[in-house]
Amino acid sequence: MIRHIVMFRFKDTFTPDIRDAWTAGLEAMAGNIPGLLSLTHGPDVMGTGKSWDHVIVADFASREDIAVYNTHPLHEAIKPYSLPNVRDLAYVDFELAAPAAGSTP
Repeated sequence: MIRHIVMFRFKDTFTPDIRDAWTAGLEAMAGNIPGLLSLTHGPDVMGTGKSWDHVIVADFASREDIAVYNTHPLHEAIKPYSLPNVRDLAYVDFELAAPAAGSTP
């Protein structure tokens, strides 16, 4: 399994209306993109100088499924809301080890 984490810092142009449309688009992706096993996201609640504004954490069955996600129409639909309004963007993808038999996550 691959975990995909994306962190955003937005410009002032990321208005509440744009944020609402973007968030609705994120919610629409869950359960509707092949290979996307889970998707959670949320805004930062600490507000420190090193904080990012929003994070997405998504789990995929395979690396190939991330490629499907990256070009899926539901993902493409939210890019016009976020990308023009992003000040900084960072992401990481890493492999999650399968839990041992009988263990709890």
